[in-house]
Amino acid sequence: MNKPVKLYVVVPCYNEEAVLAETSKRMSELFGFMSAGSLITDDSRIVFVDDGSKDKTWSMIDDLTKQSSVFAGIKLAHNAGHQNAVFGGLMTVMDDCDCAISIDADLQDDINVIPEMVKDFAEGYDVVYGVRNKRSTDTFFKRTTAEGFYKIMRALGVDLVFNHADFRLLSHRALKALSQYPERNMFLRGMVPTLGFRSTCVYYDRAERFAGESKYPLKKMLSFAFDGITSFSISPIRFISGLGAAACVIAIAMAVYTIVCKFTGHTDSGWASLMLSIWFVGGVQLLSLGLIGEYIGKMYKEVKRRPRYIIEAYINNSEEEKEEKD
Repeated sequence: MNKPVKLYVVVPCYNEEAVLAETSKRMSELFGFMSAGSLITDDSRIVFVDDGSKDKTWSMIDDLTKQSSVFAGIKLAHNAGHQNAVFGGLMTVMDDCDCAISIDADLQDDINVIPEMVKDFAEGYDVVYGVRNKRSTDTFFKRTTAEGFYKIMRALGVDLVFNHADFRLLSHRALKALSQYPERNMFLRGMVPTLGFRSTCVYYDRAERFAGESKYPLKKMLSFAFDGITSFSISPIRFISGLGAAACVIAIAMAVYTIVCKFTGHTDSGWASLMLSIWFVGGVQLLSLGLIGEYIGKMYKEVKRRPRYIIEAYINNSEEEKEEKD
């Protein structure tokens, strides 16, 4: 039998007061089961990361840490965004655990596969991905766009695990390697596969959110998808270059057409074609400038080297103190 694993589960939270009580209860029960089965050590922790919540999320996390030593809390000084909150939590607990799992606070991802993840880690896997069996709980629009996103990313050459979000286990070695990634534009589901360590998947059915509201409305989902594409591929710029070349060919053809019309006395009939060309070329130019601007904006963020997150407080009862960190 393998020796128990010191596990930390990182749970990013943003205005999650509606789900935190139930989430902490379910996670605590799971930890009790795993500890009794000698799967994890008694000093394993459930770490809630408050990503600048405006409700009572942090006060509830603070209370949980006082009620049981199984809970720990990290408070970010401001809202850094989901990806930064996950990354910040993982980096904070990196030196305290054998492996860490990230999972969203709404527990739509099935926590019952966590023991299977830990067993896979014990068998030598550094990365274990939680992958959805199907998207039956999603709307038709969300299911279609999500699956389309994964297909587009793969077509652009980005190594993604299909139907995997941010529910994953990382070993201490994998966390150390991930800490060497300096970029500010975080897209973890694209970054982790580039680590190259031995990996596997566990499959589960995703549940409905049992309380509260989704923190990923359409606007954020589109922004996240665009960040993922532009952070990991320059193919869109190459596509725009090809489109620009095609537009030039069309413009030359339209120029020939215009000259022919002029010499045959049909210049009036060329007005529609001319206008169409102007709009097409203008649209391509604006689209190209916008896309190039997106890449330049990302470079601007990178060269400033501002911190991705700032930790205001870290409560971990194993250390018996509250730490103030920058």
